[in-house]
Order: sequence, then C-alpha cells, then structure tokens
Amino acid sequence: MPLWLAGEPLVLASKSAIRHALLRDAGVPVEVQPADIDERTIEQQSPARDAGELAALLAREKARTIAARLPGRLVLGADQTLALGERRFSKPGDRAGARAQLEALRGRTHELHTAVALIRESTIVFEHREVARLTMRAFSDSFLESYLDAVGAGVTASVGGYQLERIGIQLFERIEGEHFVILGLPLVALLQYLRQAGWLAA
Repeated sequence: MPLWLAGEPLVLASKSAIRHALLRDAGVPVEVQPADIDERTIEQQSPARDAGELAALLAREKARTIAARLPGRLVLGADQTLALGERRFSKPGDRAGARAQLEALRGRTHELHTAVALIRESTIVFEHREVARLTMRAFSDSFLESYLDAVGAGVTASVGGYQLERIGIQLFERIEGEHFVILGLPLVALLQYLRQAGWLAA
C-alpha cells in the first residue's frame, strides 16, 4: 500500500525549495504552485497582529489564492516570520541589509513563527503554528564579514540572513524548537493531521 492515499499530489502554494524537499522526502507527492500575494502590503494592513498571527494569516492567504484556481485539490499554504521582541524582520534586500539584520540579532534571542494552512474547496481543514527560539552567539565583526563572503548572494534568500541547515548554523549558540519548524514547516503536526484525515497511510 502506498504511503500517500489521495488521488492527486498535495499542492504547495509556496516557491520554497526547502518546504518542497521536506514534503517530498517525507513521502508526500507535491505539485508546486507558488501564490503571488503581496506579503508586505498584507503585513502593513495588519499592524496589530503579532508575528505568529501574521504568519498564520499569510499561510491562509497563500492557500486560498491557489485553492480558488484548483477546485477539489488539497492546497497547503505556509509562512514564517522572524521577531526580535516587537520588531519583525523581512528578507534582506542586499548584503548591507543582511549585515544590519545579523548585527541586530547578534548575541540575542529571536523567535521564528511558522504556520501552515490546508484548504480544500475554500474550507480551511487544518491550521497549525509553532514557534522556535534561537540565540545567536556574540560573533566578531570579522567573522560576520567572513560569513557574508561565504554565503554570497544566498544571504538574501532567508529572513535574518541565515539558513540554519547550511553554514548559518555557525551563527548560533542555542536553539529551542523543532528542526522542521525552524526550516519553515511544522512537518510532524502536518503529517499527523494527514494521517488522521486519511490522506496518509496510518
């Protein structure tokens, strides 16, 4: 019996290569259909929301956008926000922006809020969000420049200027939270729901 029991692949409303890889490697067939939404406008129109609520809102909006085009399909939206106290971060636009973010996070603990929304036929069938707490070490300015040199253009690929699964791990001294949540997908909770709903073999 196959692991995936639904007739068609899960639709992932995200262009994230790591989310795609996590699902694929877990045995979930995926069709990627990135949602073209204006995340910054949504964030600006929701100033009262905390970082976790914003991640959940963006995950829902991504899933809704794609589900409207694909009736009957199971669509997964996901998002992640980074917060340092009350301050929220977006992906840096260039090396200077990444340096500024890393300088702000250096020696401090920040939170990654990760959320998913699963929609079918315009109905949210599952929502989940989790938070991880990460503490950056008090690295030197010379290390920071060496890190930026090593990562190159990839420093703009992720909020905070790091990818934990790669050389970004060298920035940290303490990590609290599920590894998959930090990578941008609360995979354990999602798989548990898919089994309960009968889309994955139990």
